[in-house]
Amino acid sequence: MDNLIIWAEVDLNAYAHNIRELKRITRPDARLMAVVKADGYGHGAIEVARIALQNGAEHLGVARINEAIPLREAGLEVPILIFGYTPPELAAQLVDYDLSQTVYSFSTACALSDRVSREGKTIKIHIKVDSGMGRLGIVLEDLIKNQASKSSASNPVQTVASIDRLSGLEIEGVFTHFATSDSADKTYADKQLTLFMDFLDELRKERLEFPINHAANSAALIDLPDSHLNMVRPGIATYGLHPSREVQTTHVDLKPVMSLKCKIVHLKKVPAGFNVSYGITYQTTSPTTIATIPVGYADGFNRLLSNRGHMLVRGQRAPIVGRVCMDLTMLDVGNIDKVDIEDEVVIFGRQGTEAITAEDLAAQLQTINYEIVSTITSRVPRIYLD
Repeated sequence: MDNLIIWAEVDLNAYAHNIRELKRITRPDARLMAVVKADGYGHGAIEVARIALQNGAEHLGVARINEAIPLREAGLEVPILIFGYTPPELAAQLVDYDLSQTVYSFSTACALSDRVSREGKTIKIHIKVDSGMGRLGIVLEDLIKNQASKSSASNPVQTVASIDRLSGLEIEGVFTHFATSDSADKTYADKQLTLFMDFLDELRKERLEFPINHAANSAALIDLPDSHLNMVRPGIATYGLHPSREVQTTHVDLKPVMSLKCKIVHLKKVPAGFNVSYGITYQTTSPTTIATIPVGYADGFNRLLSNRGHMLVRGQRAPIVGRVCMDLTMLDVGNIDKVDIEDEVVIFGRQGTEAITAEDLAAQLQTINYEIVSTITSRVPRIYLD
């Protein structure tokens, strides 16, 4: 790291610990899928996937096919599920790379079936149902509306039956996703789970049973054990971050995996009344020292943190002053002794006895910790600690 001016440290031991902890609180008969979409939430998908599989994960989850293929090319041979849409034109790649594809409507299933069945090949699929998320999935509200009309074309059970009859598709699993499992009030999540379980019962009545049923994201894994079924899909928790402040995490020990650091590249002593950065939105009120550091919004450090918050310098909090630029940000270090060029600055992480967390930054921005880590851009080198 001596030759770097900015870097993200990824603690693979902490990640391994988190996987083991989440596996520990998962039902013994449930598999664990490590979600490594968005380049492992910014941590590096291939690197964390390997650690996940060494510590109890049996499946991997990604959002898009271009996230799945590099995992295969890296030699990872476990089941990989693509949660999002894959154009039918790429059906051959699903087969060639042995990837499982999410299907969330009869039409998407037909499009894939048409592509592969003529060549005598098979795509593994998981069927996603919408139990109340309102995003992707066969809508389960129709299950209630159409109880009296089992043969209705809009009945989700009949939709699954129709998909099951298509050639070239092998149904591995059925799943749903919670909208509010990270809330203290689990009323809506419980309603979703009940609807999903009723749906699975209706499928069984029609002799439609598949190897894997899954629903639990990080929050549900931790806080809604009845949702574990026979596979769980933690994402954010594997990276040591809490799904929200409302999730009860006292029974699981999670360790933050990523720290973001840089070095001071310029120091200047300035008088009172000195203007700092674009728009001169900050002016010093007394003589001080301004440190310039090489992080900006092109690195994923949000511009809304201009004139807000702190970073750690020599174990002390230094306020951010002026507007965050594309490549640079300024700190007031006038109250910190012995600051020098190339001193380490912790943007989030720990330094000495002080810590600034991804949750702290998220709270300042009125967003979630997911966004803080996953938007650190690729021009920031990842340094893997093990």
